[in-house]
Amino acid sequence: MGWTMRLVAAALFLGFTVVVTRAQVRLSPCASTPLPDEDASFCKGSLEVSYTELENISCKVVPNCDNYREKITSWPPPLVKYPEASESATYMLVMVDPDAPSRSTPLARFWRHWLVTNIAGTNMKMGKIQGQELSPYQPPTPPPRTGLHRYQFLIYILTTQNISLLPQETVSPGAWQLDQFLTRFNLKEPAAATQFMTQNHMDPPPVRAPGGGGGGNVQIPPGGGSSEPTYKPKQASGLALPVCIHIAHHLWSG
Repeated sequence: MGWTMRLVAAALFLGFTVVVTRAQVRLSPCASTPLPDEDASFCKGSLEVSYTELENISCKVVPNCDNYREKITSWPPPLVKYPEASESATYMLVMVDPDAPSRSTPLARFWRHWLVTNIAGTNMKMGKIQGQELSPYQPPTPPPRTGLHRYQFLIYILTTQNISLLPQETVSPGAWQLDQFLTRFNLKEPAAATQFMTQNHMDPPPVRAPGGGGGGNVQIPPGGGSSEPTYKPKQASGLALPVCIHIAHHLWSG
């Protein structure tokens, strides 16, 4: 076989290999899939969220393989890194689930999974979440048969270090009035935001990630895909609603 024919054969073989490899990547159940457009619009800035055994899961769906959806419920806090952070600024990290107990009936939105204030810009840039922890990290634990949940991360630049939760906000992490909290400390648009999706590991995977947008009333940039639920529960008096929801959430997650 001449050199010309050998080069043609090699080129054809290489092209075939690339096509097969790409097809395998697309079909691999372990490949993290991007969020649908209506949910990806929530993501802003270069905020990275990386878990043990998983690379950056920002703006993606946790893959339904290697028990990742079960493992993530017991993994330690993720590496949250914001490379664009200003070294002279101070930041606050918020992690919430707007879909508690489910996206169709978010009676307990926003479920507070992590709240850390007074993070130095140099640490935020490197992914060292060191500061005043107002709410310790709670891993994603979507209840069975409630579909995909969004786990949202928001980074705010602080103008004051006197951030605190009200006594009633510390009773339960559920049904947290995030908008009121942000307004109380004059926090408007986040410097960066992202989210990922996962669901209970015992549930069959959905056909596709549901639409519906970003995060309810959270103050996010224009075009963030804000979507209010069609059903809005009446506010219960006192602390009855958050406490009941808190108990039910843990029963479902057990």
